[in-house]
Amino acid sequence: MPDASPLPIQRKAAPPDQAALAAEVRAAFAAKTPIYPVGGGTALAYGLPAKEPGIGLSTSQLTQIVDYPARDMTITVEAGVTMATLAATLAAEGQQLPIDVPFPEQATIGGVIATNWSGPRRFGHGTIRDYVIGISAVDGRGVPFKAGGRVVKNVAGYDFCKLLTGSLGTLAVITQVTLKVKPIPEATAWVVCDLNGVACAEGFCEALSQSQATPVAIELNGGPFWQDNVQMAIGVEGTAAEVAWILERLAAERQEKGFGELSVHDITATADVGAKRQTLTDFAATVEAPLVVRMNVLPSRLGTVLTQLERNAGKSSFQSQAGNGIVNLAFHDVAPADVSRLILKDLQPMAVKAGGNVIVLSCPGQELTRQLTWGNGRGDRAVMLAVKQQFDPAGILNPGRFVY
Repeated sequence: MPDASPLPIQRKAAPPDQAALAAEVRAAFAAKTPIYPVGGGTALAYGLPAKEPGIGLSTSQLTQIVDYPARDMTITVEAGVTMATLAATLAAEGQQLPIDVPFPEQATIGGVIATNWSGPRRFGHGTIRDYVIGISAVDGRGVPFKAGGRVVKNVAGYDFCKLLTGSLGTLAVITQVTLKVKPIPEATAWVVCDLNGVACAEGFCEALSQSQATPVAIELNGGPFWQDNVQMAIGVEGTAAEVAWILERLAAERQEKGFGELSVHDITATADVGAKRQTLTDFAATVEAPLVVRMNVLPSRLGTVLTQLERNAGKSSFQSQAGNGIVNLAFHDVAPADVSRLILKDLQPMAVKAGGNVIVLSCPGQELTRQLTWGNGRGDRAVMLAVKQQFDPAGILNPGRFVY
């Protein structure tokens, strides 16, 4: 379970409906009182620490399944619906939203969109921004607005769906969303391989990129001493025949590429498949360490980055969405005085050289600067500030926690 709220909340509000939530924001705008949107409370430590006392605005009462025309493969729900409730509702019709998040019983769909969280199946299914086709929200003046609709092909007007995705509640409070969904596959499986260090992993990833098989997830994890404990997990989905063929193809390619000596475990039981996926999903949110960061690099450069980290990262553990070039990295022995140097002198230059960046997911007990937390800007700060001014002219939504 996530820790108690680190936000400086003077008063909590849980409006019973979307209209009441808009009224709360209008009152806060008039009083210039900061508002901290809260969904399930699973990612409140994400971003810079809040400093200004304000209102904790909860979406816990916005839990309606507004519309579910299952044959259209779309669903409209309020923002406070948990990911577990959403999954159960969809599963009853043989459907799914293939987005994996930690603490699904608490995490809400509004919070997942605001943080743009994604898990192992990102490689095959994409991120939450690919599934939001309609959105309703309340801006920093308390004015409700909406965009998109209930049809998958919807390109009219500005794409507020993607703009609000990952905005950390700093542009608007999401109140309702329409999502496109997918069928639950007939069969799923994981191929788990114990590897001899990240150098072996690099060769395996390159082989997979040229494979006839089509995994939905390519995951690496290791630590706290990488040389002794590196594992690759390959997730596959499809019809029973497709999954059987993919497993056979992967086994054959391991032999063809010289990886036949690997220790391999095929996981096909439904409960075990789900448990393995959730374990990989939970790493970044549950690992306990003085510093946890997320590095996002070009997938083609991931092997080089992991090799450098293996040599220089000390006692650390990692979980990597290898197919997407993402590494969640936990440093278990870094001293507080060394955090800034590690990020600025080592991790950020390494990531930039590999075409990416680094953000801090967790650094308990330390107050980091914006540059340390979110990395160097990309030259679009002026545009982002202009957008922020339009949506939240008084600066009351999650002040000081994001990149502006």
